Amino acid sequence: MLIDNKGVAQRKVMRFSSGKALPSELDSVAVEEPLEIRVSGDTVAITMRTPGQDRELAVGFLFSEGIIRSSDDLGGLAHCGHPGEEGWGNIIEVTPAPGLVLDIDKVSAARRGTLTTSACGVCGRRSVEDLMAVCTLVPPGMTLPPKVIARATDRLKEVQLNFARTGGMHAAAALDAKGEMLAAAEDVGRHNAVDKVVGELVLERAMRSARAPTPLLNPSPKDQPWVLVVSGRASFEIVQKAAMAKIPVVASVSAASSLAVDLAERSGITLATFVRNGRFNVYTHPERLGIE
Repeated sequence: MLIDNKGVAQRKVMRFSSGKALPSELDSVAVEEPLEIRVSGDTVAITMRTPGQDRELAVGFLFSEGIIRSSDDLGGLAHCGHPGEEGWGNIIEVTPAPGLVLDIDKVSAARRGTLTTSACGVCGRRSVEDLMAVCTLVPPGMTLPPKVIARATDRLKEVQLNFARTGGMHAAAALDAKGEMLAAAEDVGRHNAVDKVVGELVLERAMRSARAPTPLLNPSPKDQPWVLVVSGRASFEIVQKAAMAKIPVVASVSAASSLAVDLAERSGITLATFVRNGRFNVYTHPERLGIE
């Protein structure tokens, strides 16, 4: 098996055209492998993901679950084992900062230690209300030019290099108020791609939880994430992760689910869908775009 940049593998494929088989050849496919996230030796979650940006994925997951509030809560973050060993790279250990105990019970017992597939990041949750309970209101903030949203998915295409090769990866990116890229990631799972983006922002100290001792962000810093843009549809969990990260706008290439719309309305998030070719639909909080 050949893997390029960890995210793409080669597999033999036989193509058919007009009912006839063509000679077999190697094809690029997205890599999908398990990642076990541990906190102080205890397994918190196992997710099926595309290798790469594992540190960011673990941090983003813990942040979205409310287990960490900022990078200040982190003491160590490393893969277990040694390179070359079987399974190397598929377990990551998170150590809290000195004197701090991370409350992994915030991840429900029903979810902790269970498999989270690349298709569904909410699998194992006790109920939808468990997720609703951890979301807080995103403050109104400044008005965002609609053109930033209209161009958001074009910016996303710029980082979808592995999708271009495989056709089998999702992507997510955080943009500032001018539409400039702050962080981006690809993964077989939409929720993993978002966790990687959020984790990168946390590690770069651009993001803090609302429950952190200091405010989340200054009113208008140049590195503030204003838009979370995702490939595929906007699901409930995508909006939930944006709410936890206090990102005020979610823009998706495809549709939104009913629960995603309901949560966006409740959380103060502007939810834009079918963002393509300069056009988009807005379900919630259009006032953030200067539209009443």
